[in-house]
Amino acid sequence: MHAVWPDDPGEALALQARLRRRVVARGAPTPALVAGLDAAYSRDGATVYGAAVLFSFPGLEDVDEAWTACEARFPYVPGLFAFREGPALCAALERLDRTPDLILVHGHGTAHPRRCGIASHLGVLLGIPSIGVADRLLVGKAGEPGAERGAAAPVCFEGEAVGWAVRTRTGARPVYVSPGHLVGHAAAVDLVLAMSVGYRRPEPLRAAHRCASVARAGMTKR
Repeated sequence: MHAVWPDDPGEALALQARLRRRVVARGAPTPALVAGLDAAYSRDGATVYGAAVLFSFPGLEDVDEAWTACEARFPYVPGLFAFREGPALCAALERLDRTPDLILVHGHGTAHPRRCGIASHLGVLLGIPSIGVADRLLVGKAGEPGAERGAAAPVCFEGEAVGWAVRTRTGARPVYVSPGHLVGHAAAVDLVLAMSVGYRRPEPLRAAHRCASVARAGMTKR
């Protein structure tokens, strides 16, 4: 387990570099089950509550959900969130009754300084197609997409498109979508739009956010 989730930043960077070489940012999966993954923290930051919520696709029916609490052993280091939140997210995913065909992760995939954000990290580690969906940029610059739902503009970093600013709801702020693993750019945008029904975030991520927040509140009351 230590090899998978080192708690030393130097070891983490070395592992991230190895995982980056295995990232495949192409593919167009047709999932039947999609899991949204998100995390919440205790007030003191010492505990991570990881949540996984399974949805059918394209019907977007809530099929199953699970959460877990883990000690936050890894320090707060931008670009290395996979090592801080990943253990809790993987543990929650393992508690689901079925394995998803695709995971949506609240965070980045290839839109990352080393092209291996948490969505790419988990996708490679688990061997599951993955997409990163974030609320703000980590690297690069993005054009402003049109105001209408479905508009998208590339996120460019070091001379290449690493993700997309996507308007999932007319007039709302864009979300930042990037391939994680085994998903191409166009497919990532299309799938996120297909799962964003009336809200800015796609449904599996909205549900995962609620699940993690409820888990944190419940543990706090005990």
